[in-house]
Amino acid sequence: MSATDGATDRGSWSERVLGGFRKTSERLGSNLTGVAARLDDAALDDVEDALITSDLGPAAAGRIRARLADKSFGLEITQQELKEAVAEEIAEILRPVAKPLEVTAFPRPQVILVIGVNGSGKTTTIAKLAHLFTEDDYGVLLAAGDTFRAAAIGQLATWADRAGVDLVRGPEGGDPASIVFDAVKQATDTGIDALIVDTAGRLQNKKELMEELAKIRRVLGKLNEEAPHDVVLVLDATNGQNALSQIDVFKEVAGVTGLIMTKLDGTARGGVLVAAAEQYGLPIHAIGVGEKMEDLRPFDPDLVARVIAGVA
Repeated sequence: MSATDGATDRGSWSERVLGGFRKTSERLGSNLTGVAARLDDAALDDVEDALITSDLGPAAAGRIRARLADKSFGLEITQQELKEAVAEEIAEILRPVAKPLEVTAFPRPQVILVIGVNGSGKTTTIAKLAHLFTEDDYGVLLAAGDTFRAAAIGQLATWADRAGVDLVRGPEGGDPASIVFDAVKQATDTGIDALIVDTAGRLQNKKELMEELAKIRRVLGKLNEEAPHDVVLVLDATNGQNALSQIDVFKEVAGVTGLIMTKLDGTARGGVLVAAAEQYGLPIHAIGVGEKMEDLRPFDPDLVARVIAGVA
């Protein structure tokens, strides 16, 4: 999964990221306003408070404060220099977790389970992932493993049509593991590179969800002992720090291997991306900053860091 080449595309994507994080950067910028010109303990306290208020979380905020103190304590610093310094420290946190979702499995297909609570943007993210893979000339198949909501199946079918990929589906209330079994067989028989599986987003009963995912894993293991190759959690950025509790739960029930964060265009809480990176160290594969098919792209840590800090 790679960003489309070309300066025009990069420029337009940068603009969408800038627009998506504008509320976050404005929030952080306003919180940093008034920080003293000399970077003393009081100024560093103000910086740390600003970062926490901007949803970067106490751990990331404390790390950035300590790094700023090590490099610039007691020095005169302008607002712009402070933002640049904050951007670099945010990037240092984000760079190790920026890992595109790549199709490397052999034998094919690469099986990608996509999980997340209902309303997180999971279904549209699946279609956008399919679009990214087809841009790279991979064959993609989708599986409607969330059988408990007819609306989820219908929505995924609509998005599959838009992405130009096939969908394996079953009846409402059907057995998700059976659908996944059929999808793997079809993907194998037709030479598909990536099979992307939608799953139920219920968290009200963790035991039931855990049992369902365990059954899917057992079925996959009979067909391909390496599958699932990826378990990708889709997070809604508008949830702010509450998104972190979702990581805790889904790590327990599903063995999350990577994250995608959506809806960054509608929130001032985009800093939670930094908190997730600092706290969990899970790969961040991509971010979404809009509803269009091209509004999901691989995660660029330096661009995002500069936008959050208000210097992009």
